[in-house]
Amino acid sequence: MTAKTDWDPTKPILEIENLSISFFTRLREIPAVMDFSCTVMPGEAMGLVGESGCGKSTVALAVMRDLGKNGRIVGGSIKFKGRDLTTMSDEELRHIRGSEIAMIYQEPMASLNPAMKIGAQLAEVPMIHEGMAKEEAWKLARQIVADVRLPDPDRILRAYPHQLSGGQQQRIVIAMALMSKPALLILDEPTTALDVTVEAGIVDLVKDLGEKYGTSMLFISHNLGLVLEVCDRLCVMYSGEAVETGSIKEVFDRMRHPYTQALFRSIPLPGADKNSRPLVAIPGNFPLPHERPPGCNFGPRCSYFASGRCDAQEIPMEVVPGSDRHATRCLRWEEIDWNAPLKAAVKTEKSAIGRVVLKMDDLRKYYEVSAGLFGGGAKKVVKANETLSFEAHEGETLAIVGESGCGKSTFAKVLMGLETATSGSIMLFDENVQSTPIQKRNTDTVSKVQMVFQNPFDTLNPSMTVGRQIVRALEIFGEGKSDEERRNRMLELLDLVKLPRAFADRMPRQLSGGQKQRVGIARAFAGGAKIVVADEPVSALDVSVQAAVTDLLMEIQRKNKTTLLFISHDLSIVRYLSDRVMVMYLGHVVELGSTDQVFSPPYHPYTEALLSAVPIADTHVTKQRIVLEGDIPSAMNPPPGCPFQTRCRWKSKVPGGLCEREMPPMKTLAAGHQIKCHLSDEILNHMEPVIKIAAE
Repeated sequence: MTAKTDWDPTKPILEIENLSISFFTRLREIPAVMDFSCTVMPGEAMGLVGESGCGKSTVALAVMRDLGKNGRIVGGSIKFKGRDLTTMSDEELRHIRGSEIAMIYQEPMASLNPAMKIGAQLAEVPMIHEGMAKEEAWKLARQIVADVRLPDPDRILRAYPHQLSGGQQQRIVIAMALMSKPALLILDEPTTALDVTVEAGIVDLVKDLGEKYGTSMLFISHNLGLVLEVCDRLCVMYSGEAVETGSIKEVFDRMRHPYTQALFRSIPLPGADKNSRPLVAIPGNFPLPHERPPGCNFGPRCSYFASGRCDAQEIPMEVVPGSDRHATRCLRWEEIDWNAPLKAAVKTEKSAIGRVVLKMDDLRKYYEVSAGLFGGGAKKVVKANETLSFEAHEGETLAIVGESGCGKSTFAKVLMGLETATSGSIMLFDENVQSTPIQKRNTDTVSKVQMVFQNPFDTLNPSMTVGRQIVRALEIFGEGKSDEERRNRMLELLDLVKLPRAFADRMPRQLSGGQKQRVGIARAFAGGAKIVVADEPVSALDVSVQAAVTDLLMEIQRKNKTTLLFISHDLSIVRYLSDRVMVMYLGHVVELGSTDQVFSPPYHPYTEALLSAVPIADTHVTKQRIVLEGDIPSAMNPPPGCPFQTRCRWKSKVPGGLCEREMPPMKTLAAGHQIKCHLSDEILNHMEPVIKIAAE
């Protein structure tokens, strides 16, 4: 199928020139985007990357002409198929939106009507935009649901949005965007809320559909690995400006802007090591839109900054000669030695791993739920955790990985005492706390085990100053004999998490996301925590802030000999941070070993698929492509035999249908490396590496 109207393939589908966008408040005009230019050719996928607040989504909303009441385009033009969108009437825009230009948002449920069945929502699009007959529209809807690789299209069309998983909802939103075969598809962080395995399927789908329908794409993301997999070209944004643009290969391998270089140095690519090759966080903070510095916006955070030059004038985009539309917004790009090795960061000694401080043995956590409406009907059991056995040592980082619904957070709640286990034992410093809820644990036990949560915004009291929140934790833990002692300890904790002491008097709303997360960490260590459960502590943060927060956690761990249980779905961070890795699937531990053991073959088939799904921002890396079909089965109705057998590509290698009948045993392959699988040792030992790094 082709896009709606033919367009000369030598001319841009989308041409943004010198675009400036401001938001107007009662106090001032806030310039959100300035002098932004970008070109998308027919059939091309353009990535737009940068930290939160850099203006990526604002550009996308400007293309849709959907900036709200306060937003206004104050300069430049946006040409779609040669026509300037900024001068179009509402009536003209209505004909283009949804039919010629479609947008997919980050949160799929925001785009779906909860009261309408999926089929009706999909069929509505061509009926409204193209006047298509109802029967024909339903037929097209069924075909596109099959195109986005959803099983049993007829059942999906009859379902309501809440009856689908997050990944299925996102596929429906993509199907809806494609119903009118648009010439341009804008995707705003379409996979952020999804599991890495589901994300891999969506990425493959977007690429295939782009080729099938000849659709051009503007793909907005903060994940450089995803952009590498989806896009042909990219544009790097910083503080409202495009700072570098070019083909993927040129920008990744021959970057010519200090911000692009700093971004790559702050993400955990293969080869990064927390001790010998630590990540380099970008110093300082992102400038507020009305407080940008003179000259180069990146100047105050740039290691190549030259006073009197970089801050003396507005800096234009310059073309890099001998390249494919490669340009940079840097005065000094020709003077910098881009191949110079990174100045050696401070190397640290590997922490000594001490005694066992936590031991879980055959832990189970079941929930009883009612099967009927209003609490009636037979009771069903949700098996959130099954036969969980592992131990964690002093000073060790143990990563717990797996998709949503695998039981990671349930296990954390049981450990914290927010839930009690159904059976099994939890030995915490020689004390069995398996059936002791948090209310009955003594203060000493509570202060020793603390948690850092995923979203720093939800865990701080908005009406209390930062200092008061930390002092409150000290009071609860019985730390300090007087208010003065507690205040001094609070200031020491701010020093520990590298926040200025003046922040003690700030309110949470005055802090950035990374700063809020540091306050959460300071509060967790207020009672001298010995075990810290970090539940996705950096997934809500920008990559540059991620590097600083992970570095901080490691430094505190070395100083305090803390045991860190790091719950994450980001295997790049896991590889960088952890000493050992535990892989969970549907409540079971399916693989456990040192980081090196888990990241190289032999793998559990599920670990293999997880590793294959990780987007890696390195053009020298090649990966096996293993996309898992289907979703995680329900913990209320798990499959018989091996929990992973419904999605396993290796099942046919096991004779006699054993995978479907019997739970596999946990077998030990090497010292400390365990895998729960029926595959023979011979097959396991001949597995190919999923991730290969080519020599440069």
